[in-house]
Amino acid sequence: MSRHPRPARRPRRRPATRFTVTLLAAVVVGGCGLVSGSAMSDNVLPGPKAGYPDRPLTGAHLTVTSKEFTEQIVLGQIMGLVFQAAGALVLDKTSIQGSIGAREAVKSGTADAAYEYTGTGWITYLGHTKPIVNPYKQWTAVRDEDRKNGIVWLPASTLNNTYALALNSANFKKLGVHNLSEVAALSHKNPGAVTMCVENEFATRNDGLPGMARAYGMNVPSANIRKMTGGVVYTETEKGTCAFGEVFTTDGRIKAMHLHVLADDKHFFPNYNVAPEINSKALKKYPAMAEVLAPVTKALNNTVAQELNRKVDVDGEDPHEVAKDWLVREGFIKEG
Repeated sequence: MSRHPRPARRPRRRPATRFTVTLLAAVVVGGCGLVSGSAMSDNVLPGPKAGYPDRPLTGAHLTVTSKEFTEQIVLGQIMGLVFQAAGALVLDKTSIQGSIGAREAVKSGTADAAYEYTGTGWITYLGHTKPIVNPYKQWTAVRDEDRKNGIVWLPASTLNNTYALALNSANFKKLGVHNLSEVAALSHKNPGAVTMCVENEFATRNDGLPGMARAYGMNVPSANIRKMTGGVVYTETEKGTCAFGEVFTTDGRIKAMHLHVLADDKHFFPNYNVAPEINSKALKKYPAMAEVLAPVTKALNNTVAQELNRKVDVDGEDPHEVAKDWLVREGFIKEG
């Protein structure tokens, strides 16, 4: 799943260390070119809810990566900070453009770990076209099939960053629709009422607008569909320029803009639960990676994601500091 909301500010870089200089020569080579990284240098230790008494990753050199949008950058910072607290020296290679670059980094071993989405693994990387409705079964299917690629999927969280349609309060009250089946019925009864603001990618993806329209039998004329960048979709939906806007369910702007998300009552959209995606050789060398990530992943959910994404996208905070503040507040790490 390639997610492209309004780009987040890059994490604030820490002063260079000898570890930084040594590792800056490492690069991610992919379709998006060369991506250098810098070392995280926070003075953090395991917190009271970390779930382990010592620092089991002491001596480990680990590289974390992510895609370039807000949620992914924050999740990458969370992962890196947790590894640091457990004793590892961490190279930050977050914010790689596109899904494939980050994926190939983990697959090749250029990076050791990332947070990834089960739906992306199943459809984009493994080539399936039909999602699995049950979130747990979707995760197990990805986990089992991706082993052949040298990738281990650790248990997933309930954080599900999937597609949805939303509308502002005025249109929610005016149109009286609560799910996508009701939008489909409205599209036949009053086609002019169903106008949509969507991203270019969503307009062409099989797990986007074309597939959704087929699955629900929607009648949406092309003249009723406006294509734009992700950030503009939210502002135009808030203003009511379009009755319905394509959103991601964990986006912090949903709550900030008082948008109403419609239920996907036929479960068309895939489950995009987030889970640690680990290079198998790295995990074999440092098995404690699974131990230190487990309680953090379990704590992630849509409410948490919306809050953290809002702090970056709406309040303009630094993704690294947002991640660190949450981990400290939840007791997973503490200042050293």
